[in-house]
Amino acid sequence: EVQLVESGGGLVQAGGSLRLSCAASGFTFDDYAMGWFRQAPGKEREGVSCISSIDGNTYYADSVKGRFTISKDNAKNTLYLQMNSLKPEDTAVYYCATALSSWCPRLPGEYEYWGQGTQVTVSS
Repeated sequence: EVQLVESGGGLVQAGGSLRLSCAASGFTFDDYAMGWFRQAPGKEREGVSCISSIDGNTYYADSVKGRFTISKDNAKNTLYLQMNSLKPEDTAVYYCATALSSWCPRLPGEYEYWGQGTQVTVSS
């Protein structure tokens, strides 16, 4: 059974940092791309970042480029999202997900497995 469990969310002031973690189990973590998404109240879920398993290529939404960094620790079956220079508009529930593919699908609907989410709140 595929399981994804996020942690690391919390309340932080604007300009601060958080590191989200996503512990994965039930599949061969090394073989598949992993993504981070977020959903703010009243808004659609949007892609934040993804890391491919083919070549380690990373992808970021324009809104987080230069501030967020995605990484994988295959030995720990864990996905990370380092978030720096946080802004109030980054406030959302953050989810990790996988489509069990080696490449990064663009749309949330293409991802089959999701974690339960972790709340990130950035105060101004």
